[in-house]
Amino acid sequence: MLESLNKIYNVGIYIRLSREDNDKQMMSESITNQKSLLLQYVKENNLRVYDIYIDDGYSGTNFDRPDFNRLLNDIELGRINMVITKDMSRLGRDYIGTGNLIEKYFPEHNVRYIAVTDNIDTFLDNSNNDIAPFKAIMNDMYAKDISKKIKSSLRAKQKEGKFVGGRTPFGYNQDPNDKNHLVINEEQSLVVKRIFDMCLEGLSFFKIAKQLTIEGVKTPAQYYSFEWKNNYNLKYGQWHSKTIRDILTNQMYIGDMVQNRRSKVNYKVKKVIRNNPKDYIIIENTHEPIIDKDSFYEVQKRIPKNVGRNEKKENHLLDGLLYCGDCGHRISIQARRKKDNRCYTICNYYRTYMKQKLCTTHSNNYDELEKVIINSLTNMCLKYINKDKIKNNALNNLDENNKINSEKELEILTSDIKQINDNLDIIYIDKLNKKITEEQFERVKVKLENELNIKQKRYNELNIFINDNNNEEFKNKMINDYINKFLSMEVPNRELIINLIDKIEIFEDKTINIKVSFSKL
Repeated sequence: MLESLNKIYNVGIYIRLSREDNDKQMMSESITNQKSLLLQYVKENNLRVYDIYIDDGYSGTNFDRPDFNRLLNDIELGRINMVITKDMSRLGRDYIGTGNLIEKYFPEHNVRYIAVTDNIDTFLDNSNNDIAPFKAIMNDMYAKDISKKIKSSLRAKQKEGKFVGGRTPFGYNQDPNDKNHLVINEEQSLVVKRIFDMCLEGLSFFKIAKQLTIEGVKTPAQYYSFEWKNNYNLKYGQWHSKTIRDILTNQMYIGDMVQNRRSKVNYKVKKVIRNNPKDYIIIENTHEPIIDKDSFYEVQKRIPKNVGRNEKKENHLLDGLLYCGDCGHRISIQARRKKDNRCYTICNYYRTYMKQKLCTTHSNNYDELEKVIINSLTNMCLKYINKDKIKNNALNNLDENNKINSEKELEILTSDIKQINDNLDIIYIDKLNKKITEEQFERVKVKLENELNIKQKRYNELNIFINDNNNEEFKNKMINDYINKFLSMEVPNRELIINLIDKIEIFEDKTINIKVSFSKL
């Protein structure tokens, strides 16, 4: 029998089971068995239980556990003066944290601690208490060893091309028959394809994000229901430029498994850091691609041209393509001046280090510069580009896949439009039944109607595309018209320009060097 030491004890029974213990199926460590053992101990020693605290699925190296924090709070409030666990490892596996609790925190709060199977009782003078610090170190070493084994197992699976992440990339699901294999999520993959198409059209990350937000396209956060603090992506369906960039640069979309991009600092610190790209584990052709490799690598070439193009009052054809021929840094286009309606270029390196004079202004009238470059590009197109070859390539690109993808998106839009109309009917009935006020009705009605108009517009565009795609005469006429405009530079647009130009170097002496993306086509 436990000696009472002439004191009444209010006992807090603490039980912990980590995921590692659960995976190893250690029945002796199960929640039920721990609880049974400790209640039996309390009964045999005539102790009074104040409460039972259980943390199921929490690592012993981390002391930020819900019920453990509740236990400490009850100690602070004086509700508990004895803590009992099955053994010291249930309290924690970090020897510094566990030692601090046993040697400092519990004594300061006059709390008696008992680890039943370790025969440790901090209010008794026995040899087992003397070796408690060594037991804490052994428990810490066990946690470290388990962490190494788990990490080694994960790395082995990653090197076999098996998916071992906690969350699949946007556009994919885990295969229901094999959790280590990815299968395409049809609805999400359409969004991924559209993001790549918009980038190929010359849109910046910001503009792609803005367009998807306006259309009410669900964000990855909304699909996965992330519970992050202040997550506006989840709460308001707000797409962000970083999300767009992450999708456009993710090699997983061409069917390659890319893992080990992030890792924890160590088994005690839960902070996650980005690994060096050279440490990524990349296994090719492990799952069905969403994006073909040609499109993916074309996008990678486009990204430097589209970054940094913030939303402006005026967008320019040559945004992101101008570079200083002398220092190699970007040349930006300044805002149009009110006094003469002109805008000029300036070397960013000069502007940043103006006082140090590390470069010169490289100032040019942008409108005149654009005309010179368009004229040069027109001459190069007429000289080098094969019209018949472009036509054949264009016809090949208008393939059945475009039609299939459009039809899938059309199905989703049809469902969305029906749901919005159903919701409009519901709120109208709620208004008639006086379940909602007139003001509430109008507010929700305006929001739903705006969303309906956007989706209906997209629905109509896709219908036209599908119908026209079946018309050979229309396709030929459309492509011929496009090629003629293309070669004459009659109506140059952003998509056309970034398709043709890699970069434009401008030197202080006004020399211009245009590096094009085509040879003799």
